[in-house]
Formats: sequence, structure tokens, C-alpha cells
Amino acid sequence: MMRHVLVFGDSLAFHGPDQAHRPSDPRLYPQVMAAALTEALREDVRADLVARLGWTARDAWWSLTKDPNTWGELMPRADALVLGVGQMDHLPAALPTYLREGIPFVRPGSLRRRVRTAYNAAAPWVIRATDGRLRQLPQAATDHYLGRIVDGVHHYRPDIPVVLLGPSPHAAPSYPSHRQHDPAVSAARRWSAAHGTGLVELDAIVAPSLAAGTGNPDGMHWGWEVHDAIGRALAAELAARWA
Repeated sequence: MMRHVLVFGDSLAFHGPDQAHRPSDPRLYPQVMAAALTEALREDVRADLVARLGWTARDAWWSLTKDPNTWGELMPRADALVLGVGQMDHLPAALPTYLREGIPFVRPGSLRRRVRTAYNAAAPWVIRATDGRLRQLPQAATDHYLGRIVDGVHHYRPDIPVVLLGPSPHAAPSYPSHRQHDPAVSAARRWSAAHGTGLVELDAIVAPSLAAGTGNPDGMHWGWEVHDAIGRALAAELAARWA
């Protein structure tokens, strides 16, 4: 028998300390989690990762409802759910997300490249000037879409365990504000308690790596020791709920 864990994530699920890696890389937290569960439960456990750069909880909901591989193949066989989205949601924004995500649609290509260059140069200044008051996705929307994901999965797979990955601290020069982090952590605790899910908080795991400079130089993505610790923490949460 093989158990499957459906993992919704963002770039933190497939980036290491140097670059993006194949989702099957055993050093990434979804694979560490699966290996630790396999050892703990003495049966095969597989992580089914659905993730993309910059994904928010809203993008994960769209994947669940619009991607036939997600709703037709991965969801029906899921024995557990890990919500690794919400990290991008709480980052400070220089523009409303719909405007930023519209940049790839600008034509012609030469204008698009100039717009992207200007945005990348201006965004940190705007975020600093506004003290990060604008989030990539409002907290109420994050909570709403996380809830819809859980309800949607439980409609087809009732009572499977769910674990939420809390917001990760960062030291990214491109997002020079931490105004939203502590409120987002508190919101994750409230959401998890209200929905009866597990919660893996990340500050104690990620902050030492940020201080030591052992993560990705971008100040956002994690080093391998952090992936290992997070994967094992998720495995412990799920193993306790499967017991």
C-alpha cells in the first residue's frame, strides 16, 4: 500500500540554497517529509507536489479547481494535505498583485522588458516608502482560499489530515519590510485552530539560517538544513494524525 500526501506550495517547495531543483530532489522538504513518513510508518509514502513560482493561496485554489491533473488525479488519491502556500501572500507589495502579474502580457517584448526592469528597480523603494502596508494578497483572502481548498479536498476525501506551513521569515532585499510577518503568523495560528489542522511554524526553523547566512543569497529561499528540518516537522505532524 502507498499513501499520498498532496502538497500545495510555491517556489520554497522546489528552490534550494543555489537554484530551483527538480521536485523529486530528495533534499527538498516535500521529499524529506515523504521519506521520514515512510520510515516512521513502515509503508511507502509519496509526496505529490503542485507548486509554482510566486503562488499564493488563491493560485493553489485555482489549481485545485481548474487543473485536471490536480482535481482528477492527485486529489482523489490524497491521504493527507499539506498547505505550503501563504508564504508569498504575506510579502509586501509595491503594486496590487493583478497589476504585477499583468507585466508578462505587455507587448511588444521590448516594452515588456523595460516595464519589468523599471518595476524591479522601483518596487523595493516603494515598499520601503510605504513601510510594506500592502500585501501581495490580503489576509482575509488568504484565509478564504485556504479554507476553500480544505473544504474542496474534504468533499472528495473526507477527514484526511491537513497541515499548514506557517509564514516564513525572510531577509530579501527585494521585499524590504517585515511589517506583515508577525500578523500573518498570528493569523495562521487562528486559521489552523478554527479549521482543526496541524501547523508547522517556521520562525524558529528558518531564522537561525537567515542569521548565519546559510540559505539562498536571495534572502528568501532555504538551505538544505532548513528543508530537512521542515520536512521532518511536517512528517511528525502527519504521523501523529495518522496514528
